[in-house]
Amino acid sequence: MVDVVTAVALLLLVAGVVGSVLPLVPAGPLSVAGVLVYYFLAPPSAPPLGAGWVLLFVLVGLFTFAVEHLGGALASKAGGAETSTMVLAGVASLALFFVLGPLGIVVGTAVAVLGAELYAGKEPAAAARAAGYTVVGLLASSLAQFVLTLSVLAGFVLFVFVL
Repeated sequence: MVDVVTAVALLLLVAGVVGSVLPLVPAGPLSVAGVLVYYFLAPPSAPPLGAGWVLLFVLVGLFTFAVEHLGGALASKAGGAETSTMVLAGVASLALFFVLGPLGIVVGTAVAVLGAELYAGKEPAAAARAAGYTVVGLLASSLAQFVLTLSVLAGFVLFVFVL
């Protein structure tokens, strides 16, 4: 039988995986919380999770959090966008999320980057490239978050339930 602490830890880890594909849900911190709940609160009779694995899972969770918040911005910068454009894109995507849902994040970011880069005097091709890089970065960061949080969940299950 699974104790309450293990169930809560698993619930947080699953929420981290689900949150990796939902906007505004902190996937990495949820995964970290699941691991730490188990590590600090599991009863002595529960299978141990070594400190080294906990540290590794926490680092992966923190890296996931960084990917979530920096992926689109770094891709935007790689595509040639100005720093002020990245800030504007973040504000636009957040505002349009409440109007169009998750699609608003992608569309709002692309339109904001394209418009800001054109306003800054860039050629249409350069502005479109910056917008494209930004959208690809947003989508790639979502995929990376999913893979990273899923790896923490799989590792946790492996080391707590299987080994």
